[in-house]
Amino acid sequence: MEKQTLQVVTEFVTAVQQVNLEKLGALLHPEISWEQPGSNRFSGTKKTSGEVFQMVGGMFEVSQNTMSLTDIKTIAVNGDQASVVLTWKASRPGAELHTDNVDVYTVKDGQIVAAKVYATDVQQENTFWGR
Repeated sequence: MEKQTLQVVTEFVTAVQQVNLEKLGALLHPEISWEQPGSNRFSGTKKTSGEVFQMVGGMFEVSQNTMSLTDIKTIAVNGDQASVVLTWKASRPGAELHTDNVDVYTVKDGQIVAAKVYATDVQQENTFWGR
């Protein structure tokens, strides 16, 4: 189980870094539960892969396509879950985002069925993404 979890999550974060939408679509379960922290326009729970893609598309729009996953620092696996420490950067006129997040993914049958994102600086994210 842990080997599959590591493989799926590694492929997922690599696809995020490369913006490989086809691979991302294959790795996210259609009925994923995705929890995004904070009190900004993208916060809250997304209940489908379509809602996750809509959120990410909005993030690219707000950041004027500058959002990037610049570093995958750690992947730690426990059974069907993996925690990943990621560094994100983005910019827009008047604001910069440079933050680490800890994402926890749950894998079942080769797909990510749940994701919970923890922001190391939720205020920075709230300010950057806005309402």
